[in-house]
Amino acid sequence: MRLLLITLLLFSWGIPLQAQNHPNVILIMSDDQGYGELSCHGNPLLKTPNLDQLASESIRLTDFHVAPMCTPTRGQLMSGQDAFRNAAMNVSSGRTLMRPGLKTMADQFQAAGYRTGMFGKWHLGDNYPFRPQDRGFQETLWFPSSHISAVPDFWINDYFDDTYLHNGHREKQSGYCTDVFFREMKNWIRSQKTSQPFFAYLPLNAPHGPLYVPDHYRRPIEAAMQQHPEVVKHLKPQRKRALTSYLAMCANIDENIGKLEQFLSDADLRNDTVVIFLTDNGSTMGPDYFNAGMRGKKVTLWEGGHRVPCFIRWPNGKLGPARDLNDLIHVQDLFPTLCELCGLPLPEQRLDGMSLVPRLRGEVEALPDRMLVIDYSRMPFVGNKKSTYLSYPRKEGAAVLWKRWRWLENRELYDLTSDPLQQTNIADQHPEVVEKMQAHLDQWWQELQPAVGEPQRVVIGHDAENPSLLTACEWLDVFVDQQGQVRRGIKRNGSWHLTIAEPGDYEFELRRWPRESGLKLSENTPAIKVTDGQLPPGVALPVAKGRLRIGSFDATAKPAADGQSIKIETPLKQGQLELKTWLLDEQGKEICGAYYVYVKRK
Repeated sequence: MRLLLITLLLFSWGIPLQAQNHPNVILIMSDDQGYGELSCHGNPLLKTPNLDQLASESIRLTDFHVAPMCTPTRGQLMSGQDAFRNAAMNVSSGRTLMRPGLKTMADQFQAAGYRTGMFGKWHLGDNYPFRPQDRGFQETLWFPSSHISAVPDFWINDYFDDTYLHNGHREKQSGYCTDVFFREMKNWIRSQKTSQPFFAYLPLNAPHGPLYVPDHYRRPIEAAMQQHPEVVKHLKPQRKRALTSYLAMCANIDENIGKLEQFLSDADLRNDTVVIFLTDNGSTMGPDYFNAGMRGKKVTLWEGGHRVPCFIRWPNGKLGPARDLNDLIHVQDLFPTLCELCGLPLPEQRLDGMSLVPRLRGEVEALPDRMLVIDYSRMPFVGNKKSTYLSYPRKEGAAVLWKRWRWLENRELYDLTSDPLQQTNIADQHPEVVEKMQAHLDQWWQELQPAVGEPQRVVIGHDAENPSLLTACEWLDVFVDQQGQVRRGIKRNGSWHLTIAEPGDYEFELRRWPRESGLKLSENTPAIKVTDGQLPPGVALPVAKGRLRIGSFDATAKPAADGQSIKIETPLKQGQLELKTWLLDEQGKEICGAYYVYVKRK
């Protein structure tokens, strides 16, 4: 607290924070790019000269781990807490929402006088109070949910000339998505007219699918495949094409890293800027062709699912020479590490990570011995009876990491020293190791389990977001996250768990399609040409009525005159309520839930 007060006084007196050794920070995280998708890690098809150069100038964390999927990693990075503690544990289904009371990394930077900006994929909540502008970021350019063309994203965004959310308003941007996010971050940095340091968070959506990319990035990959046919000879043409596009998206990221390096040098920012590069989970394509000697990929507990690259560079930071550090490190360590590097106070909340600064500066020869837990809430699945959808955070879905030991699913033990591909379960040979790791897992679960299933609530009717858009992405423990599912008319339904911010009259507008589509409830969408391909036609649903239930209120209505929506109004009191909707046919039979609900406190 004393350091924070001193920092704020210096800022109010007009003394540049930079002069007090507060470096700029650029935190870059790509999406679904694994450890093997860099040429410095031996990739046989992809050249990444700019990332290789960054790696050669950085401290390289060679045993660095994240969660095996997007949202948990992002929540751990932003909060410094375990995914099951901060509640952001899945990529959809109402489980992306990080607890509102937590201070984020951006909150800490902003409170200390930094300018804060976020550009790209947030994936920690699309509504108040979960949006990036609610969590410490002053400048925001982002898209909602898990990927461009997710359900709440602008209809038929396709990575090229898309419409994003800029400081709370939808704006069309020209260019390819990755280029746009790098460009707008640099423009924001360039536009600063003060001597304040900046914290720029650049969570990219590439190379996450859909695998759209300017075609000229594919050509070097295709040439490399011709030079090394043994790498891809087992792949079917469709899978080979997907791999080509995936690696081409990585090549585009690398090109943008080179342009960023030139920008930092030209602006005389390079030496006083901490640059961190990491990825959010293991590779989606690695096991198809090259996985850097690891087993597994995204959403698996094997090493290839969560061990990723992490490079840290700060030329003026007294970090010593570029080198490898092989300590066991977790993504949630970056929060306290950046706080210490930048002279920020730690938040009062519990942090599950530890500062790496003594290790980065060579003050200690190793980090303290510790065990780490990797876990996430699995995707909802269809049960055998009545198509029940479940999401299950559970102890048996975890991996415990300790030194070179890996204890998976509370039943399998691997020693990475002798078995890097994790092929032989040796639990029966090392009962003492199993006992220690199992005890750690039990203690971890006992502490977190009581609150792990508690839903986080979107707030409606608040001045910060009124009107608001609710989508099927937030149906609790029901997976509808892709515009393709909307086009196909997937027959699912679920509930939103809400907080009513203010008493008043509320209007609910139920839709099968989003407003910008211009489609009627019972209409289907034809095949749609996008920049890098074509989307198949949609499916028409015989929607004739709509039903809404919120709290004790329950009403059914017919479509509005334009046929695009069903509007229902009701007074609501302040408090917590559950909302559910139904799209019905002429006989009143349920078809599915309303994928889109626009809510307004009048």
